[in-house]
Amino acid sequence: MKTNESITLSRDCEAIQIPSGEKAMLPAGTQVKIMQSLGGTYTVTTDQGNLVRISGKDGDAIGMEVVEASQTEVSAITEETDLVKLVWDQLKTLYDPEIPVNIVDLGLIYACRVNPLPTEGNKVEVEMTLTAPGCGMGNVLKAEAEDKIRRLPGVKEVDIKVVFDPPWDPSRMSEAAKLELGWM
Repeated sequence: MKTNESITLSRDCEAIQIPSGEKAMLPAGTQVKIMQSLGGTYTVTTDQGNLVRISGKDGDAIGMEVVEASQTEVSAITEETDLVKLVWDQLKTLYDPEIPVNIVDLGLIYACRVNPLPTEGNKVEVEMTLTAPGCGMGNVLKAEAEDKIRRLPGVKEVDIKVVFDPPWDPSRMSEAAKLELGWM
């Protein structure tokens, strides 16, 4: 969703500055416009021209529905491959704040492994990259990915490594991503 309508924040609202990844507090009364509403977050521009990301839990501040962190509803994981698929599905719900494409289709996920732990549960290991090595949103995306994966049944540990070898380039994007961005 993108809107040209100006929205007035109804209350103070925490946000993440894009592209620096620094936390910011937007005061009640700030005017914003929604640029992107995907994956349970809102990317907005402020009346000062700043681009920021607002968590779905703060959707009410911009007159939108509050988006709670979803718990994947799965009664039981029957095989390790089922959990791997669930992890990939969770990662597809995480969107780049500036590009309306999820991080999987952008080609930012290089590897995903599930390893049983000695006692119970599983450890999920993910290797991901960023579209640019200096991206300030890297820690934000990593933390959101960890949070989404940690909510999956059977997951006890999550280890996400941000890697830059090989470097990301647009050829890693899926055809769906290229189509969404008008590159096909």
